[in-house]
Amino acid sequence: MGTRLREETEYRPKPMVEIGEQPILWHIMKIYGAFGVRRFILCLGYKGWEIKQYFLRYHEKRRDFTLAMDGSRGLEFHNRDGDEDWEVTLAETGLDTATGARVKRIAQYVDTPTFFLTYGDAVADLDVEGLLRFHRAHGRIATVTGVRPTSRYGEMGVAGSRVTEFHEKPRDAGSLVSGGFFVFERRFLDYLEDDPRLFFELEPLQRLARDGELHTYVHEGAWYSMDTYRDYLQLNRIWNEGAPPWKIW
Repeated sequence: MGTRLREETEYRPKPMVEIGEQPILWHIMKIYGAFGVRRFILCLGYKGWEIKQYFLRYHEKRRDFTLAMDGSRGLEFHNRDGDEDWEVTLAETGLDTATGARVKRIAQYVDTPTFFLTYGDAVADLDVEGLLRFHRAHGRIATVTGVRPTSRYGEMGVAGSRVTEFHEKPRDAGSLVSGGFFVFERRFLDYLEDDPRLFFELEPLQRLARDGELHTYVHEGAWYSMDTYRDYLQLNRIWNEGAPPWKIW
């Protein structure tokens, strides 16, 4: 629901908050599409109809067309700008459903032995092919992308009361956090239950870790999440400057 981004999510779901003229969901799909991924399953919840409408009206919004008002012929599109070869399944998974149950509820649509999974609020200049190669090389059930986030605060080196160095909002060189880009083998679905309170980040991933089935792929490049209004402004500023690092398509 994007409660920490309420300025933008009062009337639309978080994945539909825009960077430039397109929702962050589009940016995420374009990142995957740059590596040949074309089939997507979207787990809908809060204001899911807004996402359905976006895809139903995708061509009308992006392309020129001629409309015969007398109904003598169908809608005629002209330019091909904005065409994608995506196949998008939009699945209603419940308003208040937690992440684990959402994934469990789209199991019927997952018809490949391996699949990607991500959230609708982060972008990166991620090497999706490299992530997949790493996942297949270790031969386990799951891979999570590890990133080093930028601190929101200036970092100081101090000797006594004297500041010896100062770094404005540095990247944390030590700790890794989940960047939210996963690869799973389909048998991960057996770790999930259709319990609306089940978060896959908790017990299921903890079980995978205990079983030795979870590895991390370290991404040292750019990674940005849209968690707050401040993040929204930053992402749009980067996009408007003309060289967003996640635009790899």
